[in-house]
Amino acid sequence: MVDRGASALSLPDDWPAHPDPILALNRMGTFDWDLDNGVFHMDAQAHEVFDLRPDEYDGNPATLAVRVPPPEGYRLDGLVSQAMKDGSENYGTYFRIRCRDGTMRWTHTQGYIRRDETGRPRRIVGIVRVATEELAELEQRHEQAANDEARRQQTSVVQLTTAALAHARTIQDVIDVLKDTHGLTHLGATSLVMGLVEAGRIRLVAEGPSGSFVPGTLVTRIDEQYPMSEVVRTLSPRFIESPEEFADSYPILWPHITDLHITSAAYMPLIAQARPIGAIGLLYNDRRGFTTDERNVLVALGSSIAQSLQRAMFYEQEKDLASGLQQAMLPRTIPSVPGADVAVRYRSASLGRDIGGDWYDLIPLPGGRVGAVIGDVQGHDTHAAAVMGQLRIVLRAYAAEGHTPATVMARASVFLHELDTDRFATCLYAEADLSTGVVQVVRAGHIDPLVREPGGACRRVSVEGGLPLGLSAEFGQLEYPVGTIELDSDHTLLLCTDGLVEQPGTDLDDGMQTLTALIANGPKDVRDLADRLIDIAEERGGDDDVALLLLRRRVLDAPQPGGRLQQHVAPGDPEALTAARHMIRAAVRAWGAADRADEIELVADELITNALMHTEGSAVVTLRVLAGSERRMRVEVEDSSSALPRRREAGESGVSGRGLLLVDLLTDVWGVEARGGGKAVWCEFVVPERP
Repeated sequence: MVDRGASALSLPDDWPAHPDPILALNRMGTFDWDLDNGVFHMDAQAHEVFDLRPDEYDGNPATLAVRVPPPEGYRLDGLVSQAMKDGSENYGTYFRIRCRDGTMRWTHTQGYIRRDETGRPRRIVGIVRVATEELAELEQRHEQAANDEARRQQTSVVQLTTAALAHARTIQDVIDVLKDTHGLTHLGATSLVMGLVEAGRIRLVAEGPSGSFVPGTLVTRIDEQYPMSEVVRTLSPRFIESPEEFADSYPILWPHITDLHITSAAYMPLIAQARPIGAIGLLYNDRRGFTTDERNVLVALGSSIAQSLQRAMFYEQEKDLASGLQQAMLPRTIPSVPGADVAVRYRSASLGRDIGGDWYDLIPLPGGRVGAVIGDVQGHDTHAAAVMGQLRIVLRAYAAEGHTPATVMARASVFLHELDTDRFATCLYAEADLSTGVVQVVRAGHIDPLVREPGGACRRVSVEGGLPLGLSAEFGQLEYPVGTIELDSDHTLLLCTDGLVEQPGTDLDDGMQTLTALIANGPKDVRDLADRLIDIAEERGGDDDVALLLLRRRVLDAPQPGGRLQQHVAPGDPEALTAARHMIRAAVRAWGAADRADEIELVADELITNALMHTEGSAVVTLRVLAGSERRMRVEVEDSSSALPRRREAGESGVSGRGLLLVDLLTDVWGVEARGGGKAVWCEFVVPERP
């Protein structure tokens, strides 16, 4: 090949007879080429350079073709011809010859062109010398430079990856960084695998590229013959330097990855606090073996990944603990309220173990009334959550005792003031009479409620308020004014905490205007609207929790004439239970709901059986049709026990505990109502209009 970067060296008239000692070491010969008669004369040393005996060369340049391969010969001819045409005084280049034993030898030639007075080339004198060692040293320098550059690039990738991992909070964040096309793939890896140690096994959490997953490797034992299992057992990296080594060492895995054309691989244990938490593997298809520097870089990379994974694990554990504590403080279920559709949502802030004191609650009250609560305890820690839990309980207790909304709020403020805490809380309590639509609202430092009309228009309702809970008792200002809202049919009352309203750089009024616009353009159904609002809060992020309660009033459905049946079922009376089942099936079909007959009968049977098994008296089952905005079939099962039903985990082989789960899955809405000294469990099924 022509070395375009090499300098062309001329041969002056006073060219020394004795060559440079370094050149002599490289075996240098001379030549004299008479262009007029075509004779190419070489001295004995030049014969040695071309690996020719004197009797093998006749002075004809074409004879050198026995040693100079055709491509090299064409290139040399072109180079010399061009130098003679363009008036050059000299030329020089490297070329290869094929020695007698068939090996290739790098050679260098340097020629000086003699011309006559007209400029016509008449003669070329020059040298030829063996350049193998010279080029080997040059190639070594180039290779060293390339290795240095590769090492710098790898170190840079490790630094960039480590910097990106520093911002990873979750395990998925770590995986995303590693699979980023600007990350580890710059190290030349064809495929990436990563597993985490869980209960004595390794669970695969990342693999790529797509389609490279090996069946049976999602969960593997640590004692199995897999490379990740080996590095976890030994706590040492494993460098596989050839396909043959891979196939011999891991015969179970190798047949499944042959399509990836893997030539080498590096597996590193992920060690944190002297124990393995996982392993990572990088597979290559363009290299064999690893230099010491490459191994050191990959080991350092594994250490960085392990530290990031441990941080992510701690973060997720703390997040789960905080979320569990927060959810334990909130109501497990929201009771169904006749005459209203209710939706509640909660979003925790992205603060790891820091949790807030936001809460919501819905309190069924006598006489068709319901109490709705939304509040926020100051602070973001477990103490705020504990205070929130106590406040929710006392507010529910005061409301259930029949106190007025103002008294409920005042007593809650005194309670918080008497607690051993310096926290205060904002709160809004709304007591709604669903039969009349009158809502009494008391506000303790909380943001105003919103009301959405059936057409979608939404407005902020200004309610005069008092001081936050705790502060009003401290300053002796326990008078809370009561505001009144008239909630017409299909109007929705929305209560929320400030995490849904406040945004960095905006004031409260701007936030409320943005929220009213979102509600106005949101879905009509309260559940869909609640999902939409909490999704927006999630997209927006922020360091504050969000609690949300929506209550849409609908006119109480009236019984349809002729659409009511009732059956008394005594304990230990199988005939009465059978008769109740027949009554339900016949009535459902007669009232045009045959499509849901199986569901209604199954749920009714479950409710009746639960009443007979878990109470000491009989059960009364009532079936009726409700007409309103949508036609419904209502089943009520009344018993003499005041104990509320509770959902239990049935377990894999349990035969009980699935009753309420079944009710929840098959019905459109269900709930529990107090009835004198007992209760009634009811459920409703939406059925199409009867033809």
